[in-house]
Amino acid sequence: MNEMNSALARTSYPGRGIVLGQSACGKYAYLAYFIMGRSENSRNRVFVAQGDGLRTKAFDEARMKDPTLVIYWPVRVVGSTTLVTNGDQTDTIADGLLAGLSFEEALRSREFEPDGPNFTPRISGYAEIRGGRLQYGLSILKSDDGGRSCARYFYRYDDPQPGEGRFLHTYLGDGEPLPSFAGEPEKIALGMDFSAFAEGAWASLDEENKVALFARRLEIATGKYEQILFNKNH
Repeated sequence: MNEMNSALARTSYPGRGIVLGQSACGKYAYLAYFIMGRSENSRNRVFVAQGDGLRTKAFDEARMKDPTLVIYWPVRVVGSTTLVTNGDQTDTIADGLLAGLSFEEALRSREFEPDGPNFTPRISGYAEIRGGRLQYGLSILKSDDGGRSCARYFYRYDDPQPGEGRFLHTYLGDGEPLPSFAGEPEKIALGMDFSAFAEGAWASLDEENKVALFARRLEIATGKYEQILFNKNH
């Protein structure tokens, strides 16, 4: 975790990020999602827990100029699968799973966000528990060299090692245009202390640009969970 937090602290704008993995004791799945913002519209948001899911909401409705791409459900649960994404593709995946499609098949109908020149990647993940075993996966749909072609990458981790996780974020750092994430999801270490996991990630995000962070600890044997939310706006 120190390596991930150090990486976050080195850049002012990793954008939006997903963490999936298994605790060091092997009993829990860890999930986290954070959002950042450079514009007033992006910063005018909070995370709100609703049922077993999570949604973004305008902190000040009067100041919300355009909800497109900023208001969505980052987290939804379908059966034994928890989904976490950086956009409304959460609904696309959930609907696909209910229709019998796989995570990968559902995302074939989507591509990166239409916000040129940045063309923000769509990042998505899932954690599935079956028979007391954890499997998780990640995806990034990104512009191919800044053009209109969509490059699709999928990563699946069966029987993950305790104490390991994967970290995927939208940007490599700040810039004009913003440089998209490149390479495979980063391998990180996960410890035993769930609060330290969430608090450390939140503290490492750039103070000016961070908006909100969600973290969930999911017990693999029972499916019960606890979660922590941080919102810069109160």
